[in-house]
Amino acid sequence: MERQNSAAEASQETLISLQQLEPSPVESPLNLDKQLPNLPNEVPTPHHRVGTLGLSGFNNGHGTVYYLTRLQKYSTYAFSLFAAMHITNTSLLPLVTRSLPDADKYLLLTRPFYQSFPMEAALVTAPLLTHVLAGLALRVHRRNATLKRYGASNLSIANRLQQRLRIWPGFSWQQLGGYALVGLVGGHAYVNRVVPLIHEGSSAGVGLQYVAHGFARHPFLAWSAQVALVGVTAGHVVWGWARWMGWVGAVDQKTARRRFWTINGVVAAVAGIWAAGGLGVVARGGLTTGWVGKGFDELYKTIPGVGVYM
Repeated sequence: MERQNSAAEASQETLISLQQLEPSPVESPLNLDKQLPNLPNEVPTPHHRVGTLGLSGFNNGHGTVYYLTRLQKYSTYAFSLFAAMHITNTSLLPLVTRSLPDADKYLLLTRPFYQSFPMEAALVTAPLLTHVLAGLALRVHRRNATLKRYGASNLSIANRLQQRLRIWPGFSWQQLGGYALVGLVGGHAYVNRVVPLIHEGSSAGVGLQYVAHGFARHPFLAWSAQVALVGVTAGHVVWGWARWMGWVGAVDQKTARRRFWTINGVVAAVAGIWAAGGLGVVARGGLTTGWVGKGFDELYKTIPGVGVYM
């Protein structure tokens, strides 16, 4: 009887500790290669040598976290290249030329590079999907590992809810920004790329004047979306690169504080320069008149929730 009571108490303590557990977010481990430790009854799989082609699959000692983390990391390289070119065309050049027609000439010259096949898929679509899906997969993996470690994997969902078990990793501000960007970037791409592609067969006729026309027609919506896009993107990208470069980690308090303000200073600088051209020049470009402006109006009318106000 005492043994049964002890087992019941131990089980209850395990569930209580699981309730109090707050798993760290995906990017928080300092060592990206660090794997979850084996459970007591697990036998580590033997390591195998890499073959002559260097392809050894999951038999080289690395697990799920290792590969998902690297997919999430390296997918940012290609998209960062696209983002640098895109911001140069849509913000820096307007800031330098102070003229939308002049800046549009450079945009039309360079845009085919990242909007042609297969470059658009290689630089934009595939990296973004890989980055988001790898992050989601990491969260699911860590959630499953938490359930297994604390012996709660056999509990029903109803029991987990009843006992209020905290099994999902927490969110950092950077992660929340990343998920917000799914909607912000998706909306931006829909308005400026997908809508012209659907209704005109191409976005070749869409440039900075099209964007300025939208700001003039829907100032509150356009300004709100663009401010959010600039601010959240700058924070997510700069802090993400800081983590990849090892500038965010276990250091003394003084160094951590200095790095915190340095990184946030870079965030403010990136957002400020981007906004100076995008909001200071492009957003103030005004309406486009004539048949070109009417064509822009027709495109904006097709956007759900926006067209009714045109």
